[in-house]
Amino acid sequence: MLLRSDLIRLFSDVLVEVLTADRVDTPAVVDETTPLVGGAVIDSLGLVEVIMEAELRLRRDHGADVTLADERAMSQRHSPFRTIGTFADYAALLIAERRTLGQ
Repeated sequence: MLLRSDLIRLFSDVLVEVLTADRVDTPAVVDETTPLVGGAVIDSLGLVEVIMEAELRLRRDHGADVTLADERAMSQRHSPFRTIGTFADYAALLIAERRTLGQ
């Protein structure tokens, strides 16, 4: 079972790797408060990379087959991609829903 802290660590690691690959300076501290949109350290293409890599790792390493960027995510009043913490909360919700549905 993935804990919120596991998701934050996973998403933080992914963000740092994307920033490094794109040769963008990495913030000194990457944690749940690190913004992904609105004053973020990545651009929109970088966010797409982070989301895709996060989906891949969740599926590959944890057996959690979830789509993190879909119509539901995009239609929310407050983006689930505001920070690493809100991203982790949204992913945890999707994972829990899939478990409840037995998928």
